[in-house]
Amino acid sequence: MSLVVMATGGTGGHIYPAVATARELMARGHETLLLGQRGGMEERVAAEQGLAFHGVDAGKLARSGQGRPDPRELLRAGQGVAQARSFLARTRPGAVVGYGGFASLPGVLAAQSLGLPTVLHEQNARLGLTQRLAVRGARAVGTAYERVIGLDPKRASLVGMPVRETRMPRAEALERLGLQDGPLTIFVMGGSQGSLFLNNAVPDTLRHLLGGEGLLAPQASAGGLNVDLDFTGSRAGGGVQVLHSTGPRWLADVARGVKDLEWYEAVGFVDAVAAWSVADLAITRAGTSTLAEAAFHGVPLIMVPLPESAENHQFHNAVAVQQAGAGRVVEQKDVPGTLGQAVLECAAAGPRASMREAALGRSQVGAAGRFADLIERHLR
Repeated sequence: MSLVVMATGGTGGHIYPAVATARELMARGHETLLLGQRGGMEERVAAEQGLAFHGVDAGKLARSGQGRPDPRELLRAGQGVAQARSFLARTRPGAVVGYGGFASLPGVLAAQSLGLPTVLHEQNARLGLTQRLAVRGARAVGTAYERVIGLDPKRASLVGMPVRETRMPRAEALERLGLQDGPLTIFVMGGSQGSLFLNNAVPDTLRHLLGGEGLLAPQASAGGLNVDLDFTGSRAGGGVQVLHSTGPRWLADVARGVKDLEWYEAVGFVDAVAAWSVADLAITRAGTSTLAEAAFHGVPLIMVPLPESAENHQFHNAVAVQQAGAGRVVEQKDVPGTLGQAVLECAAAGPRASMREAALGRSQVGAAGRFADLIERHLR
């Protein structure tokens, strides 16, 4: 069996698919190791997950005000490639797998310079910058979307998005999270590190919509639209409870702003499996990892894509979900006027049930196994 190095980091959308694939490969008898930015989120996640980790420098490929690459970041990236090359020359893994993002680039480019097999996983509907730099030398590319803008279809293998394929019984998840059984549960999550915009916008929107009691009236109106909020057979009395994962740096501010709302629970980090297992509706950004977890759990989404995401990939991701009938896109610039209306529309029992079925239909169960199959075909 071989050592397989996962070059990843930066955000949960790049890291957690690497973790899921690493676990699948370990179950098959391979050794795995995460390679990423020293001191980055990936180092913390590797320690939490009991996975081996090797850290290097990683430049962000940031742009200066004149639109040119920041030379300091280029220098760090170059140092990272040299550090990764030294490590890979000693360990000689069977393959290096790149998951995109600036932290993955040193490992992938170093592997290609040594003639080691590289395999990429593209999570988004548009090929990212770091993947474009690495794709020519890659043996194979696994994708989460059938069509990826900027990638030759002949190079792509649709494997899906590797996620933690674990569900928790609702009663157990509610107890773990300290939530009630009965109210409609809305999960708010702005990504692995939180979203300042959602942290500011969502509590105010839901306070205005639900009032101090957290109740949706049987007939509610937003923007002139009457919505029939029928919870028959699933939730009682129009009650709503909110679980909001803020990210640790913003928890104190959000918690202070909702302390008078008994139905609004703000937490810095959340047990994601438990949260998705109880969510009836979620308000999120549109990173592919988030979308894939929602699909696995059959949770309808209201998606507010991050406008600054590389090449606007989150917007393309969200549109694909909306076209499948599994969610609703609300662009950030439109949030003040339309987020509340979207909540009313998606909370109604009929649309919610339809979106749940569409979400489950998008689930790519077994993605980690399919991607592991692809990696094994190219091991040295």
